[in-house]
Amino acid sequence: MYQGVTMADFSVDVVVVGGGATGVGVARDAAMRGLDVVLLERADLAQGTTGRYHGLLHSGGRYVVSDPESARECAQENAIVTRIHADAVEQTGGLFVVTPEDSEDYADGFLAAAHAATVPAEEISVSQALAREPRLNPGIKRAFAVFDGTVDGWQMVWGAAESAREHGATILSYHRLTRIHRENGRVVGVSCHDVKNDRELSIDCRFVINAAGAWAGQVAAMAGCHDVQVVPGRGIMIAMNHRLVNTVVNRCIRPADGDILVPVHTVSIIGTTDVKAPDPDRLAIPRAEVQQMLDAGEALVPGFREARAVHAWSGARPLVKDTRVAAGDTRHMSRGMAVIDHRERDGLAGLFSISGGKLTTYRLMAQRIVDEMCAQMGEQRACTTADEAVPAAVGSPTYRVTHRLAEREQAWQRDQIVCECELMSRSAFVDLLAAEPLATLDDLRRRLRIGMGPCQGGFCSTRAAGLLCSQGQTDAPTATIELREFLKHRWIGLWPILAGAQVRQNALDEWIARGTLDIDHAPGQADPPERFPIGAPRHDGQPAGSEQKAEVA
Repeated sequence: MYQGVTMADFSVDVVVVGGGATGVGVARDAAMRGLDVVLLERADLAQGTTGRYHGLLHSGGRYVVSDPESARECAQENAIVTRIHADAVEQTGGLFVVTPEDSEDYADGFLAAAHAATVPAEEISVSQALAREPRLNPGIKRAFAVFDGTVDGWQMVWGAAESAREHGATILSYHRLTRIHRENGRVVGVSCHDVKNDRELSIDCRFVINAAGAWAGQVAAMAGCHDVQVVPGRGIMIAMNHRLVNTVVNRCIRPADGDILVPVHTVSIIGTTDVKAPDPDRLAIPRAEVQQMLDAGEALVPGFREARAVHAWSGARPLVKDTRVAAGDTRHMSRGMAVIDHRERDGLAGLFSISGGKLTTYRLMAQRIVDEMCAQMGEQRACTTADEAVPAAVGSPTYRVTHRLAEREQAWQRDQIVCECELMSRSAFVDLLAAEPLATLDDLRRRLRIGMGPCQGGFCSTRAAGLLCSQGQTDAPTATIELREFLKHRWIGLWPILAGAQVRQNALDEWIARGTLDIDHAPGQADPPERFPIGAPRHDGQPAGSEQKAEVA
């Protein structure tokens, strides 16, 4: 046992650090190979980069020119993810279009590059593209069809986590890594803090896999392995209040800011910028970039600005430092994955780090790093993750945006609707609350999409807080605290887009929360001095929470 610990709480083969898509994928892969696994995540699963992106399941088309290897991997994994996560994937298809503002030079080489990278693509006529998507810019010059889709990152990750558990893995969300222990040149265990129960845990292990994404450098440093250079590439995205398109639409240009429009659930998402961020825990949503995204939407769909923007958020891509481009040029850094064996790099056996890649290639990333770990163990254990669907996807068709409406039509008299925007029912909320009794209201949002429609929680959040009490999960003061936190998190993504109809919506929500419920003075623990009420200005004049943790609408 390591210094200061008399008995470990767990003794396993491998500890995975990071509960995003890659980390949960690693835990699933290792468990399916018969290894004992514990996964640690400092917050809720998929609360980092995985939950802060535009929802695209890549066909590979975006990278056929700039990064053909990544394009090839995306094309292969697209088919696998669609099969093993059918419940989380919508097969929208995709278009690459040349707008009136774009040169045709890039398009001239697009098909050849796609074929060279084995990415399925075909050119269709402009009239065919407009028939498929009538709101598209009628001045588009050329169009190419690809197999893009969309994927609900949270549903995908929770599906993989359920699969990992079925194969014996232990998934510990809200457990923050505090130390990696090493003896005689190898990893022997870790310590972590159980945030919700305020206690320390120790875990003996043979290996640690660092899948912390943009935070991977910080995790590696805990083991004394410094200079793991993961560059956070900050990007903002904006959700519009309905599906302006039903197909993923890309501009057929070299990857640039605001060149993709993605239909996800009941909204359309425009993205994204790409700026080097000094700290992945403090991600701004600059108003100038919001305007840039809205302008970019106009190039694809004229009248784009007439739709209401309902939420903005910012995420950090975990890009591996690329010496071929300038240190701050995150747009042109490779999207390829990188696996670091710290035995070779730092003389420390039992530690691996992985970063880069795409959400689409999460399963392949997990396969490669577990292969590396098994090689260091001197064991041959076959990967089977591509062959077995996660439990929620077994026998399930791929997602359709109308599925909740069909379910409600069958049970509209028996099952109360709690969130009209997302057609979330009382039974869905109550059942998940019973399965996850320690989940916060914000955790439940990520699973059920409470407050993620046009009203952004203005109506359903109070109903959900009431259900917390009625189900005996908490008392009224604690439920009030949950409601305050929920509304603050929503506000982060609202203040940068306050204009027109959104101002009126926010005024209504403010009147409900403050004028009717007096949420600031309702029973419950008062905010500590460093916290701010909904929308109150900080000392620098920006609204409270205008940086950090804005998630997909």
